[in-house]
Amino acid sequence: MQTITTQQSKPDIHNEFWSFGDYELVGHGKQTNENCGRFVSFKGCLRTELHDKTTLDGVNYKGKVYVRKVHASCDKPTCPVCCKSGWAVREADRITQRIQKGSNNFGLAEHIIVGVPKSDYGLEFEALRLKAVKILNSRGVIGGVLIFHGFRYHSYDVYNNGIRNMKGWYWSPHFHCIGFILNGYAQCRHCPKFESKSVITCAGCNGFEARTRRLFEKDGYIVKVKGERKTIMGTAWYQLNHASVKRNVARFHVATWFGTCSYRKLKVTYEKRKELCPICQHELVPLRYVGNRCFIFSRDSIDYQRSEICDFDEGGGAVWLEEEKHAKRY
Repeated sequence: MQTITTQQSKPDIHNEFWSFGDYELVGHGKQTNENCGRFVSFKGCLRTELHDKTTLDGVNYKGKVYVRKVHASCDKPTCPVCCKSGWAVREADRITQRIQKGSNNFGLAEHIIVGVPKSDYGLEFEALRLKAVKILNSRGVIGGVLIFHGFRYHSYDVYNNGIRNMKGWYWSPHFHCIGFILNGYAQCRHCPKFESKSVITCAGCNGFEARTRRLFEKDGYIVKVKGERKTIMGTAWYQLNHASVKRNVARFHVATWFGTCSYRKLKVTYEKRKELCPICQHELVPLRYVGNRCFIFSRDSIDYQRSEICDFDEGGGAVWLEEEKHAKRY
């Protein structure tokens, strides 16, 4: 069993508040190997004939090539090099595809937060996760993905009864859910009493907000629905970047599925995410550079650019070529 209980009363100050007992923020472990983050190749779009147009930013890209750098990734949540650009992107993409498939049957997915009361801080992790699912079910959330967060962040020093809680991360386990609410959330979101909802103002209503307020009086769990999402991918990626992982557990699952979106109930065939040119929307292809320009490949450099608009011809002919399928990379 994965336990959350520890002998520590505070996060480890020597680790800048991002660890507590066996748990730490993703991206704060050891680098997996020397290949993590290493430049591998270029990808881009050579359709210069389609780039001869003025885009919404007011720029014409005639004779220009869109180029993106590709770096190696171990795709592990603990790796400080690959967490955000590798693991989180891949995991968010899989979450997006699964939620989109679920939306065909269950409607609009919502971003929901499950706040754990201090009385349950001592539960073992799996017991806490199962209780979070039970709490969501009681509010009418029928399925989705749970992303575990062990920490919250103080943006400034907080004083309570003379005790100083320093700026930074602090232990406060909770879950972020992207999931489906039975009968949706529109009834509450467009309610004229939305800003002043309480047990009293929601009396006689059976919407989500009415249910969660009545049940809070019984179980102590604060369950909130956030504002309308712009994208599932963006929401998932951001929440994964602040998620928590258990140390020394090879297969600790930061994101887990439940209800109508569980692996048993929802079958999804995952497709590889297409990388598209932002100018013409065609799929990117592997490229080889044969010019004399020096590129910055270190992502630690302040001058590093992941993607660039480059000249197709640098005065002596084409300097960007489509890479042969099995050609040796850089």
